[in-house]
Amino acid sequence: MSARQSLRVIGLGNAYRCDDGVGLHVARALRRRLPWANVIETSGEATDLMELWRDADRVVLIDATVSDAPAGTVRRLDLLVIDPPAVGFRSSSHTFGLAHAVTLARALCRLPGSLFAYGIEAKDLGYGHSLSTPVVKASDHVCDLLCAEILAHRNSDTPRRMG
Repeated sequence: MSARQSLRVIGLGNAYRCDDGVGLHVARALRRRLPWANVIETSGEATDLMELWRDADRVVLIDATVSDAPAGTVRRLDLLVIDPPAVGFRSSSHTFGLAHAVTLARALCRLPGSLFAYGIEAKDLGYGHSLSTPVVKASDHVCDLLCAEILAHRNSDTPRRMG
């Protein structure tokens, strides 16, 4: 795997559960802005996540969180240090999600070298396709932050000419 492919961005969510689709929304926006970037969408099942980050040096996840924080609150977390359930990452709409994936991967020694997550506090997890206003604003902000992070990572991996 080349250095430029070593950064993998994974958007998690369910597009049919309003704000739960925020990770997918950000992933799609990133692909429109940086079509060459390694950006993936997934429902967030634990085993799928572990497979998607296999062989990646650095992984950044985007997902909805549920806590007492105001809707649209953005957190950037080092998941190699912080336990995901402690900060409101919920199970996927199926069985096991991000928190379970990190816990299982840690136990199996299958974590990437770097694992960060942008958590965006959800307001509405009901059925529907649209994101709430505070979550849309937060997703735009996270997309800007990730574009800068991806470009910085790409530039740091670009070989420099000598002389």
